[in-house]
Amino acid sequence: MRYEEIYLGQKESIQHTITQDDIKKFVELSGDDNKLHVDKEFAAKTSFKRPVAHGMIGASFISTLIGTKLPGDGALWYSQTLEFLLPARVGDKITIGAEVVGKNDKEHIVELKVEITNQNRNVITRGVSKVKVIEEESTNIADNVKIKHDKVALVLGATGGIGEAACLKLSELGYKIAIHYNSNKIKADKICSAIGDKCECIVCQANLNDDKCVEDLVSLVERRLGGISLFVNCASLPIPPIKVQSLDWKDFEGQFNINIKINLKVIEKILPNMLKNKFGKIITIGSVFSDKPNNNLVHYVTAKSALEGFTKSMAMELAPMGVNVNMVSASMLDTDLTSDIPVKTKLLNAAQTPMRRLATPKDIAGAIGFLASDDSNFLSGEVIRVNGGQVMK
Repeated sequence: MRYEEIYLGQKESIQHTITQDDIKKFVELSGDDNKLHVDKEFAAKTSFKRPVAHGMIGASFISTLIGTKLPGDGALWYSQTLEFLLPARVGDKITIGAEVVGKNDKEHIVELKVEITNQNRNVITRGVSKVKVIEEESTNIADNVKIKHDKVALVLGATGGIGEAACLKLSELGYKIAIHYNSNKIKADKICSAIGDKCECIVCQANLNDDKCVEDLVSLVERRLGGISLFVNCASLPIPPIKVQSLDWKDFEGQFNINIKINLKVIEKILPNMLKNKFGKIITIGSVFSDKPNNNLVHYVTAKSALEGFTKSMAMELAPMGVNVNMVSASMLDTDLTSDIPVKTKLLNAAQTPMRRLATPKDIAGAIGFLASDDSNFLSGEVIRVNGGQVMK
């Protein structure tokens, strides 16, 4: 039985009638020849009056139930609690039952409530089993990786430099693309025209600060193009340099909204489809400034650092369910987004880069394209640094 086939409330049971031969074999195997189990005269002088079967005889059938029924072949039984409530004796017909009461999707662990009852339906033993489901490894890698999937991409902030380059790159990979914009419809239409017949694309407007707009955006894409299998958030805000003594919480709030809140809101909407298909890719856009902070950018660096933690935590939780989450960390680009950064700062940044230039949107889109392709299906929780060698890890 595969882990995915096991469900909460699932029950299985087996039966066994305890015999004198069971007692004899258990004594021979374990060496437990306690007179309470094997001597009628001794037992008659106790409150039990008759010999009592070893409690572990009944409990041993829990192993049988786990190994042959629930979950069956490959089950690794690693934890058990037991309470012995009533005695069992030779001739008793016991039923060993188990019910699934918990599942750990990350570790493929199943928790079972176990009860052993006698022919009178009295519970004689009860406890909780924990079992790790070990599945047979396929010799064909393709059996374990879902290669075929609907290729539908939602690109937020598609009219920015990185967003536009990402759309063009994804069109080369055969993705249907939802080109999101906030106010620049002319640019969005231009990108769609540039894609031409390479793939199907639609232009979508949404105010990302409005939760209802985000919900409507996802619904529109799913209705027009199908379930979203790739989400790339290239949306951004201007990055005005602000000295620490002049910072206000609103400066942080704007950056946290665009980097954390909006990602979360979209992922909440697209995740059910990804989990249903056991496949999905989420790509966030980080910054070299998280590794190498610059002056007067505390609000921006803090938000991008938080985004890296968000990305890795999401990756850890979603990877067992077939959803890959990765980040492309970009160095400084010469785009509208960095127009407020002094030219001198840009020139200095380029000079300090081993490749002696600033990044281009096409450089960043190349990494996005790799993460969007099937070549990265075994990559999750990674930060791909596209910074010309400024930071090497």
